[in-house]
Amino acid sequence: MFVDEISVEVYGGKGGDGVAIYRREKYVEYGGPWGGSGGNGGSVIFVGDEGKSTLIDLRYMRHIKAKPGERGRTKGQQGASADDTYVRVPLGTVVYTEDKSLKIGEITKHGQELIVAQGGKGGRGNIALATHRNPAPDYAENGDPGVYRKIIVELKVLADVGLIGYPSVGKSTLLSVVSNAKPKIAEYPFTTLHPNLGMVEVGDSSFVLADLPGLIENAHQGLGLGIRFLKHIERCRIFLHVVDLTRDDPYEDYIKINHELEMYDEALLERPQIVVANKTDIPGNEEKLKVLEAKIKHPLVSISAHQRKEVDKLLYLTLETLKAAPSVEEKTPVYVKNYTLESEEPDFIITRQEDGSFDLTGNKLKLIFERTDFTKDEAVKRFARQLRSMGIDEALRKEGAKNQDTVRIFTYEFEFID
Repeated sequence: MFVDEISVEVYGGKGGDGVAIYRREKYVEYGGPWGGSGGNGGSVIFVGDEGKSTLIDLRYMRHIKAKPGERGRTKGQQGASADDTYVRVPLGTVVYTEDKSLKIGEITKHGQELIVAQGGKGGRGNIALATHRNPAPDYAENGDPGVYRKIIVELKVLADVGLIGYPSVGKSTLLSVVSNAKPKIAEYPFTTLHPNLGMVEVGDSSFVLADLPGLIENAHQGLGLGIRFLKHIERCRIFLHVVDLTRDDPYEDYIKINHELEMYDEALLERPQIVVANKTDIPGNEEKLKVLEAKIKHPLVSISAHQRKEVDKLLYLTLETLKAAPSVEEKTPVYVKNYTLESEEPDFIITRQEDGSFDLTGNKLKLIFERTDFTKDEAVKRFARQLRSMGIDEALRKEGAKNQDTVRIFTYEFEFID
């Protein structure tokens, strides 16, 4: 089964908690803090695998979870960091956030790695939190939670040359003749339901050829196999446009297919294109071939894929065209932003509620909040000092906060003391 788009939930592993313990040994006066830091949580990482051609493995991995880091140990020892969770995906895989507004990254090379869910950092133990003002803290930090997100994983076939054209014009037959691929071939439309790849060897050189499902008029609007497979031609550096000389008007077919390319992405018309007039073994099509030669603007080669006539000529022309063709860079749609680690959100956001209370949110604030062990009074006091250093106290006063007003920080409520 060919799967080229799927939704998956990924969970980075939680960082291990630091520990707050003390050194107690005979003959060791003022033993001091002795608690180690927690280990880092594992990350979920996609790895490019040139041996894969579909995302079907992810169909059975809808929830991918990395392991948490180990808790800190005594004697100042750090807990073990968790191993990363690796998932092998085919080349051409692109990863988006759930609403496709953010592109996390893409994989185009064998062995290339893409972190889709970062593991959390381990919390510091009290030996790491000791200062000259507080040489023996009785608290430690909790480990950071790992990144959780729903992602859309999309596959765009990675090939040098793409076979395009109407259904049943001979694309699959041509692929089977020039490579070791074994695509389905039958005398009815849409026998190709998913892209087939084959390695074509020409002399000492080679290239990857993709047989793409047949296009029809208004495919860009979803007709036939529609836009679902139009995306697979985006990465092809050149196109072999196969037309069937036995159809009523091969030239009209040529015009309509190029119109579909233009409607999907105008830049596709700038790619080198070779027109392949197929089925010359069937007599009575000489006039149609002359019309093509007179009207089309692209190079034309007439062949018979079934009889392998003039196929070598086509392959050498394809190789020469490919060597001169520019590389294709993945173009991010205008409605999609590239993912960056830097957050555009401010450190904290204050929202005043109708009952006069205040809600505090924000990425940096959440990080400090989750690292704090609220079962320890000293840790709570440290948290208050951190809020003050961030300017939250002063910002609350400007928003109208008064003594004993309720301030809600995620799952905890505090009294504002002025």
